Amino acid sequence: MTNLKYLTAYSIPTVAFIGISLEGVYTFLTPVFVFIIIPFMELLLPTNPNNLSPDERLAKLKNKIFDWLLYLNIPIVYGILTYSLYIIITQNLHLYELIGLIFTTGIVLGSNGINVAHELGHRKTKVERALAKILLLPSLYMHFYIEHNYGHHLNAATNEDPATAKFNQTVYSFWFTSVFKQYFNAWLIQQNLLKRNHLPFISLQNDMLWYSVLQFLYLLSIYTFFGGFAVLFVVSFAIVGFTLLETINYIEHYGLLRKKLPSGRYERVREIHSWNSNHIMGRIILYELTRHSDHHYKSAKKYQILDYHDISPQMPFGYPTSMVLSLIPPLWFFIMNKRIPQEMKEAH
Repeated sequence: MTNLKYLTAYSIPTVAFIGISLEGVYTFLTPVFVFIIIPFMELLLPTNPNNLSPDERLAKLKNKIFDWLLYLNIPIVYGILTYSLYIIITQNLHLYELIGLIFTTGIVLGSNGINVAHELGHRKTKVERALAKILLLPSLYMHFYIEHNYGHHLNAATNEDPATAKFNQTVYSFWFTSVFKQYFNAWLIQQNLLKRNHLPFISLQNDMLWYSVLQFLYLLSIYTFFGGFAVLFVVSFAIVGFTLLETINYIEHYGLLRKKLPSGRYERVREIHSWNSNHIMGRIILYELTRHSDHHYKSAKKYQILDYHDISPQMPFGYPTSMVLSLIPPLWFFIMNKRIPQEMKEAH
């Protein structure tokens, strides 16, 4: 039964479906569930720092259920998106209901879309990487695949990384800098990849160009089937979705820095360069994303076998709770700044 604990990740789209169906104030059921109920449950439930034995790790790697739990998010995400659009264009909703649907659908795109895409984007097979891009499409964030894999994992916990929040930087400032810098950085990475392979800009290997085309065609299809009014909501869904991602990016490396070596290069990424959380709810709902220290230490490891390292900086709360706290900068700084190693503070 422990293998099925990750079914809990489907609780967010389940609550979203209920909220969309009931309409009215229930359109806010998903934000309440994610940012109030789950954090409350994290405070009540104990943490679990235990790691798997070698035999358990091998068994979980062989068990394909962990992969299928990820794949099933594709019809779920697109199903919630389509259902939300259908309700919006067929029902005479109040403004507050429309706002509720924007947050509800956007949260699903972020939690079960981008988050799962992040896991699949690190896989070795072309099929799984293609599935990752399909999940990034409705959030209009396909460039994340390039920037994250070829930029962030190389530059994490350095001043060169737009997805690493600086010491005393607010989450609101980070949203702005991270979103725009990551996008432009993705184009620079793509340009360098093309040059390295002696390829022109107009090329089948120019993924950023194809991402732009696919996202345009996606919006065009929404306009064709649902109308111009729906396009505004699809874009709003996407903004909520990638803002959710960037809030997670903010807490994952906040204030942490790698040392610069005499050669001018940075020390390799280690377990001390990402914030870890062993809080149960955040772990299973986010497919072990909260064991982020081990993910950066060994990025090829699948989510079900990620380890806890006692030298990793530990968050006092789970990721969902920490996301809420980050929205109140004075409280966030008060709680987190004293947990950052002194040498890292001085390096900023």
